[in-house]
Amino acid sequence: MPRWPTQAVHGPATGSQQRPAFRQRRSVAWVEVRRAEATVTSWRADPVEVSWFARLAGHAASRSGFAAAGATEQTPTQAMSAIHLIGPADYVPMRVLALVVLALQAPPFSHSVSRVTASQLPYSWHAGCPVAPAQLRRVRLAYWGFDRKPHVGAVVVNADAVGDVVRVFARLYAARFPIRRMRPIDAYRASDERSLEADNTAAFNCRYAVAPGPKRWSVHAFGRAIDVNPVENPYLEGGRVHPRSGRAYLNRARVRPGMAVSGGSLVRAFGAVGWAWGGRWTGSPDYQHFSSTGG
Repeated sequence: MPRWPTQAVHGPATGSQQRPAFRQRRSVAWVEVRRAEATVTSWRADPVEVSWFARLAGHAASRSGFAAAGATEQTPTQAMSAIHLIGPADYVPMRVLALVVLALQAPPFSHSVSRVTASQLPYSWHAGCPVAPAQLRRVRLAYWGFDRKPHVGAVVVNADAVGDVVRVFARLYAARFPIRRMRPIDAYRASDERSLEADNTAAFNCRYAVAPGPKRWSVHAFGRAIDVNPVENPYLEGGRVHPRSGRAYLNRARVRPGMAVSGGSLVRAFGAVGWAWGGRWTGSPDYQHFSSTGG
């Protein structure tokens, strides 16, 4: 495929069809228009006019008069296989086209919800817990990993938190916020420290709160709290850091992938459903912790 129209195929070049190399040297996408279909064929030549891409970029329809994709009436000149060049005001940035291609290739967000039984929670639930297994749900969720690939994980939450959790992770998926892994804490025999060290995102665990003061149930014991990327978002309890590998992320001003920061995708996603962030606690901030109760 030539990088510009040739006389053999398209006839002599007009003023608007000069060689892109002579008109502008921006590295943007090259699109071939062939009977109301558009195909990206190169990332090196100038942008081209096609109204479907122009609308995506927020530009006005291009100046050549070529009908939008899907038009029912075209002149013979418009219907022929051709490449139409446009002016600078109608250029479609390469970044926009790249995002379109990525969006078309990415699988859509998905989730499923199922009931759980005591036998499915052999370590995280026991008699005397503040909620029964019948009040809990296993939610399978799509998420993006640090490898920039889609994955599917699961969390166990209270039945009344399912809607909020699905909405949060749908937003995180759309933002491509990276999550290391997502497994119910029974995969770690309900050991909070083992789950944290594995950088595992988890929710329900029938345990007491890791905090000073009288013994009390953690919000996790009710299935209304989630710890996200605990290594990137450690819990500071006095002079201790949970997990220990989270010390590398104590400098919160140095923002890196997977971190919960004020105004960031993670904090905004939970805030949109009314959940509180432990990173705002004074004295002992818990950057990984999000809960529907604020505790």
